[in-house]
Amino acid sequence: MTVQIIIAYLLDLVFGDPRWLPHPVVLMGRAIATLEKCLCRAGGTPNRQRLAGVVLTVVLVGATWILAESVLRLTHHAGWVWGAIVSVFLAYTTLATRSLYREASAVIARLANHDRPGARDRLAGLVSRDTQHMDDDEICRALIETVAENTSDGIVAPLFYLGLGGPALALVYKAINTLDSMVGYRNDRYLYFGWAAARLDDVANLIPARITALLMVGVAFLLGKDWTGALRTVRRDARRHESPNAGFPEAAVAGALRIRLGGPSTHFGRVHEKPHLGEAHEPLSVGKARESVQIMLGVSVAMATGVVLARAVLSLLL
Repeated sequence: MTVQIIIAYLLDLVFGDPRWLPHPVVLMGRAIATLEKCLCRAGGTPNRQRLAGVVLTVVLVGATWILAESVLRLTHHAGWVWGAIVSVFLAYTTLATRSLYREASAVIARLANHDRPGARDRLAGLVSRDTQHMDDDEICRALIETVAENTSDGIVAPLFYLGLGGPALALVYKAINTLDSMVGYRNDRYLYFGWAAARLDDVANLIPARITALLMVGVAFLLGKDWTGALRTVRRDARRHESPNAGFPEAAVAGALRIRLGGPSTHFGRVHEKPHLGEAHEPLSVGKARESVQIMLGVSVAMATGVVLARAVLSLLL
């Protein structure tokens, strides 16, 4: 499995997510949308909505595990070559380094070319907040925050679960994360229905988010950024965030770049005041957004290397 993880990681770095390629996350999204129509009923009591959300979560996560394990076993029975190819493909679909780099770079390029409307449009595909009226600083802040959070959710966590349990467990994580991204909002529609998905996502990201923050401190040191500030900011500010996990990578990036994140953001037409992370020693800028992407790439390589080395050591000991 170690060699397969290496190949999958390299494929992701080179190709990302080609639009023509069938992707399990797309299928998960369609399944969630279909099940939501059947289960989510406006006007139901909070307990009924929570129960419906639990059913949705159990069905999707369980089906993902059963299907992934079944496909892996069937292809391995067909021969080791087919088994290896399918394992690599499924592992590859759980990773998002190239995609995150491509999308973040597209926003940065438009900002650098003073194309604010274009930057807003591209950013809207990365964040859940409203982007229509953002100025340049708000775009940079939102981009840096989402790059930090997605470094954990889209890179470190899938690699963590790949190393721990192979493609099937990594796909289960992607199912949990996709559920949270679609129904885990605290708005009128999903406050109760999305409760189970949001709580399960919190648990699934508990360890990866903290690993991400530690890796960001290390990468900040290697890149000559303020690694002591990153460590200090994580210790002081990470738990201020409303999410039990997102604050860790965001605080690490804020400290490393000597900027302040958080503040007002608009979601579904409502303004939310997010707690501040870090200190504004330096202003938000396109350059800071580029530096956050550099940190993301460094963390990606560090995590992949760590997973491969950990599995190699365990294989020698066991």
